[in-house]
Amino acid sequence: MFAKPQRGITTAAATGDTVVLLIGMRINRFWAVHHWGPVMFAMLRMLYELRRAPERGLRGRVLLTASPRTYYVVQYWESKEKLYGYAHAPDGFHHTVWGIANRKLRDGKVRGHVGIWHETYIAPPGGYESIYLDMPLFGLAGATGSLPVEARGRHAAQRLAYREPVSAPTPEPESQPEPQSESEPQSQPVPVPGPESGV
Repeated sequence: MFAKPQRGITTAAATGDTVVLLIGMRINRFWAVHHWGPVMFAMLRMLYELRRAPERGLRGRVLLTASPRTYYVVQYWESKEKLYGYAHAPDGFHHTVWGIANRKLRDGKVRGHVGIWHETYIAPPGGYESIYLDMPLFGLAGATGSLPVEARGRHAAQRLAYREPVSAPTPEPESQPEPQSESEPQSQPVPVPGPESGV
């Protein structure tokens, strides 16, 4: 909230695939606090759990509201594997919450007082770009860091066309035969018997 703006024009320092998850809830009945309250608490608890365990792969997040009824989080992940890993981790709070939600669905106890949703986007290099003017680290730049816009291009088309330089593999040195020590006897060719040797 009180982050210092970075002066000038910058862009996100993202490389490789960018994995974005939008996940949120909608309050369908304001009076049903006993239904939507636990859902909101669960969302906040999962964010707290992920912030305390960065190895799970959440790189950054932004909390947003679309209306007085709808609240959601934009999440930036290291990889889809990390995202799937957290979703299915038995020791993660998400696993517990979905177990409860599935039991309620199965038992017919969902009353429609609160809606939940998510959308996942996986953008390869060339499928995303960003620009920020006098902004603190925010969004994708908040998750990956920022660069002067010239590093990727001043125009959106240039930033979309940018690819990380691929360094050529270093050739392995050719193996050289080890020099023989002077003390070692030199191997002599062994004569092969032939018809003229009388053997």
